[in-house]
Amino acid sequence: MSLLIGSFTIGLILALLALGIFISFRVFNFPDITAEGSFTFGAATGASLIVAGMNPLLASLIAFLAGMLAGAVTGIIHTRFKINPLLAGILVMTALYSVNLHVMGKSNIPLLSETTIFSWVEQFSVNISGENAKMLVLGWEVAVKDLWLLFFSSIAITIFCLVLWWFFKTNIGTAMRATGDNDQMIRALGVNTKTMIIVGVALSNGFIALSGAMLAQYQGFADVQMGIGMMVWGLASVIIGEAIINDNSLGMVIFGAVIGSVLFRLLVAIALRWGLNPNDLKIITAGFVFIALILPGIMKNKQKLNFKRNVHA
Repeated sequence: MSLLIGSFTIGLILALLALGIFISFRVFNFPDITAEGSFTFGAATGASLIVAGMNPLLASLIAFLAGMLAGAVTGIIHTRFKINPLLAGILVMTALYSVNLHVMGKSNIPLLSETTIFSWVEQFSVNISGENAKMLVLGWEVAVKDLWLLFFSSIAITIFCLVLWWFFKTNIGTAMRATGDNDQMIRALGVNTKTMIIVGVALSNGFIALSGAMLAQYQGFADVQMGIGMMVWGLASVIIGEAIINDNSLGMVIFGAVIGSVLFRLLVAIALRWGLNPNDLKIITAGFVFIALILPGIMKNKQKLNFKRNVHA
């Protein structure tokens, strides 16, 4: 049960990554591979500042801004220099590897003895329930601090989802969505679509970097390799959420990204629980993404086939 609760918590933390991927891929149709570098950039920035003695909330905010900076560079390379968005993302992602090493000073930063947001939550749990307190959940004995971490993550991601939903309802957010849907129309209305793309990609990578900073604090370390495969993870979360929710309204799509992230993490945890070799994790992840990509098309073709049969019957 502790594994299940931990998977839920990590899934909620990585929901920030899914929201960032949603902004770039779904709102702007921008294949931004910067995510793999900005995720680590956020973790490296947050961890380095926390080790230096900075308040973890402020360190997480700076990590968010660092991710926005990385995304803005990608957007500028694409819009100002006419570089293909995929290539622009690869350029920034490659550069960020060296930047992350300079920020961290080494390949790994431990945080187990540092004060983090999650250590605050654990200390709050100890103050409320006592050290090593446990309780029964569905017949399983679970550490109370794990439940508090899950509760905190749930509240935090709910707030971020509401803020993102509100933002996309504002004039700037609406202009961003219109830029992704029909850039020629919104340009005719006097909106600078290049600026919208830069701001949108920056916001996307801000969420991704914040997810990296939060995951580093939860796991107790930041590693220069931790961003590898995160773009695929986020994309899978978005696609799974869309397939489950099947509702194109803004609020439900955002909610679907969160649900997809949690479910995807659960699928990975179950696979590991059943004895999956950790070395095969990336292969299994790619397989999940492939299934998530082709499943909607298969379901749609099946519905069309059933409709034709009913018509000819």
